[in-house]
Amino acid sequence: MISLKALEGIRILDFTRVLAGPFCTMILADLGAEVVKVERPGAGDDSRAFGPFIGEESAYFMSINRNKKSITLNLKDKRAVEIVKKMVPHFDVVVENFRPGVMDKLGLGYETLKELNPRLIYASSSGFGYTGPYSQLPAYDLIVQGMGGIMSITGPDAQHPTKVGSSIADIFAGVFCAIGILAALHHREKTDEGQMVDVAMLDCQVAILENAISRYFVTGKVPTPIGNRHPSIAPFATFKTSDGFVNIAVGNDDIWRRFCELVDRPELAKDSRFESNAARNDNWEELEPILEDIMAQDTTSAWIERLRAVGVPCGPINNIEQVVKDPQVLEREMIVEVEHPVAGSLKMPGCPIKLSKTPGKIEKPAPVLGEDNENVLGLYAGLSVEEIKTLKEENVI
Repeated sequence: MISLKALEGIRILDFTRVLAGPFCTMILADLGAEVVKVERPGAGDDSRAFGPFIGEESAYFMSINRNKKSITLNLKDKRAVEIVKKMVPHFDVVVENFRPGVMDKLGLGYETLKELNPRLIYASSSGFGYTGPYSQLPAYDLIVQGMGGIMSITGPDAQHPTKVGSSIADIFAGVFCAIGILAALHHREKTDEGQMVDVAMLDCQVAILENAISRYFVTGKVPTPIGNRHPSIAPFATFKTSDGFVNIAVGNDDIWRRFCELVDRPELAKDSRFESNAARNDNWEELEPILEDIMAQDTTSAWIERLRAVGVPCGPINNIEQVVKDPQVLEREMIVEVEHPVAGSLKMPGCPIKLSKTPGKIEKPAPVLGEDNENVLGLYAGLSVEEIKTLKEENVI
């Protein structure tokens, strides 16, 4: 028996490009939505030009546009805009990540499209959202990581504000946008009403600052980078071993006592400076060198084996090669191999959302530019093969 996919029957018209928007629609496509990606004729999504490449195909583009279809429309041509308007009544969701107002200037803003389809969910993922003094400013991940505070609490010290290694401002905007779309679809099921989803990268970055904001409001002190240790749990940090590094997270006093027994230093658990988490935090400058001396006495793998045996949370600092070969990662199908018609075999991250009844799946590679023009434009815009051929010759598609 073939099971339905979680978002089976949901159709998404996707005007997004580069990362935040495509990451959002990739999540929805992995879960079974039909995602039709609208790209510029000839060039396509900007990220098609981002390396590394397999032949002439961008691995960057292919990794975040799987399971989607591709059509080409020159939205600066009024005929292309009219084609979109014909398609919108057939779709549940429109997603775009232009600067606010761009879609309105094209004649495809929410107020226009909702007249064509009152049940439409219109989702916008932009740098700063539709309101506020920064609304019209351009935004990239680095800019938002800086403005959103994450760089001010990341790094070895206050003199070296550091970007997070992956593009988390873009990625979280994509994740929150997908959540917003799903919430709006659920609301529509109950009310038959469509609505607009307005997600800003800066908002999302502020939302994930976690305890940095609460610490500021409670203490009045501005948080600063403290390397790899936790600001309110100790020991919760990276330690150098005899051959590398190990992360140890002692989340409560019971774990601390087990840790002290394991390293043959039971007296540390009874020391008034270290017996409670609050005390360990207050006296971290005294505790840290003691722990550094202890951890330097054995290898990373030996420490991990011993610590795990007594239930002390720990782990290595894997490089990317180690991550993609990790047995847990492989068992959970988080590295999948996809066969692309031009690039050939390509490995990429799998779908992290595991559903028992309607699992997500990577069923097709990222599309070649415009590969679905005839099928999609014929089905949803009513264009004939001849009309599509003519429009292509005239650079409309």
